[in-house]
Amino acid sequence: MQEDLIITGEAVALEIRPASVGVRILGALIDAAVYALGAFLLIIGGARLLETFNAAQIGVVQVSTFAVVQVIAPTAVETLTRGRSLGKLATGLRVVRDDGGPVRLRHALVRALTGIGELWLTVGSLAIVSAAVNRRGKRLGDLLAGTYAVRVRGGERRERPLVMPPELAGWAGAADIRALPDGLGLAARRFLGRTGSMTPQARTEMGTRLAAQVEPFVAPPPPWGTDPERFLAAVLVSRRDREYAVGLRAREREETEAARIARLPYGVHDSQPAGPR
Repeated sequence: MQEDLIITGEAVALEIRPASVGVRILGALIDAAVYALGAFLLIIGGARLLETFNAAQIGVVQVSTFAVVQVIAPTAVETLTRGRSLGKLATGLRVVRDDGGPVRLRHALVRALTGIGELWLTVGSLAIVSAAVNRRGKRLGDLLAGTYAVRVRGGERRERPLVMPPELAGWAGAADIRALPDGLGLAARRFLGRTGSMTPQARTEMGTRLAAQVEPFVAPPPPWGTDPERFLAAVLVSRRDREYAVGLRAREREETEAARIARLPYGVHDSQPAGPR
């Protein structure tokens, strides 16, 4: 589905599938075992020290250990690894934002705080129920943080890069090609990446339909008799190259402006001493 695609800045759709509930449970169990082992080692390591503490001090240590194991450590791990804890690394998962970007501190913190109730206090039952009924397998922490877990091992479909059809290069260079709506551009890109797996009839019908939808955004229209697939490729390649050129010019302007600001005004001498003579 289109909602489960992550679109890069080059208008390429990466089909990254939401993680299944079973895989998420396995990753969560690995993480829980690691954090429980860490808590156990902290307790064993501080056992001799705890003998010198009174009841109030022991309570503070217990609360601190609880906070480190259940909040601070998971938050730090997901923030520093951009959504990949040890359990997710072992199961080929990553937590990403709803727009496909990497999670940040606030996302990881919300997930960790919510996890106290839905993972630890309810032994994961609340998280399993939430993930089972959500299309993207989101637990409550994901719903609040605006994140979800995706498969990054074998879940990415790489599409062939598009090239400009030689016979349409001149037309595309002079044509006025407006930006396509996200859904239409994505549909055209996915179609061109899958033509080899389609039946001839379906390929012809879909190519003709997409070309008819794209044509209103182009002036003048392509030469008469242009193949719909080559027309779509020319439009997408032209838009990609133009957007790339615009980005380069914008960066050059920023660099020029930064260099101009860094220069001293005309006639003003540097007041710094020239150094020891």
